[in-house]
Amino acid sequence: MDKTNTDRIRLSDRILSALELALEQEDLKVAEVLTRSMEVTMTRNTGGNEFVERRDYPPQIEKAMDKLRDLRDKQNSI
Repeated sequence: MDKTNTDRIRLSDRILSALELALEQEDLKVAEVLTRSMEVTMTRNTGGNEFVERRDYPPQIEKAMDKLRDLRDKQNSI
């Protein structure tokens, strides 16, 4: 059975792309939901209720989180 490149893309990669678009469009509500969804996909099946994430996020996710914080600050100051 041949696997195409799309078979190897993780759900969190797709969510990150949508998150980046929501941030670009300054849609805070959607960005918040997508951030939570990405966190769930990245941490599922990882050790139960007391699991603490100890890995660093990849640079692309760190950049998105920085933009999310900036957008929150911007919208909170209005």
